Amino acid sequence: MASSTKPIATTNEVIESAVIRAPLSHVWHFIKLPAFDSFWSAISKSEHVKGVSDETDVVKWTFKDGNVVEVKQDEHSNLDHFITYSTINAEPELTYSGVVSTIRCWAVTSGEFENSTFVRWTSKFSSDADLGVIEDAKYKRQDALEDLAAAATKMYNASK
Repeated sequence: MASSTKPIATTNEVIESAVIRAPLSHVWHFIKLPAFDSFWSAISKSEHVKGVSDETDVVKWTFKDGNVVEVKQDEHSNLDHFITYSTINAEPELTYSGVVSTIRCWAVTSGEFENSTFVRWTSKFSSDADLGVIEDAKYKRQDALEDLAAAATKMYNASK
């Protein structure tokens, strides 16, 4: 009898990055959980979840494929330009225990990419996430970074 096994991930972390040809202020403008639908084309709606807690920001992302994910903002810094969030609920239910993601932005201040922004998006998955989950997350973050670049560049060009 053959057993059905899922491919085992050798890492539980996804790290994607991009240089966006727009100043930090134009990129950072979009890095707020309720604003993800203003740049990420995979999300059709982004909204605050009311009544969770006075001290917790929870946002529900409705994706165009019908999936719904609730994320909790764990940390946000306008000084160091990063946001950390965790997935707390999903429909359909996740096949793994959890994921914590951080998006961090840095201004590029000199050289060929001066006046651009370096963006790094990391996601650390629980150990029960399989290879398919890790690969899917990688491609989704690459697509989201492309969308972020397009939105920030459009905003920057409109401001010139």
